[in-house]
Amino acid sequence: MNANPVLLQKKYARVVKQFADMAGLSLDEALKMFYRSDVYDLVSNGISNMHCMSDLYLARELMDEYGI
Repeated sequence: MNANPVLLQKKYARVVKQFADMAGLSLDEALKMFYRSDVYDLVSNGISNMHCMSDLYLARELMDEYGI
């Protein structure tokens, strides 16, 4: 299942902001890491309905992925 592209872009922004705050990164660093992550791949491709997960859950998944 795929989500509306506009809604996905808004979700990405919220997740990146939360990830940056949690990891102590700049928004630019967090954005680069997000777009290179497995989390982004899963969300953008609608795999396992990852786009339905909360922003906090996805930010924590990024933290786990990068070992932060």
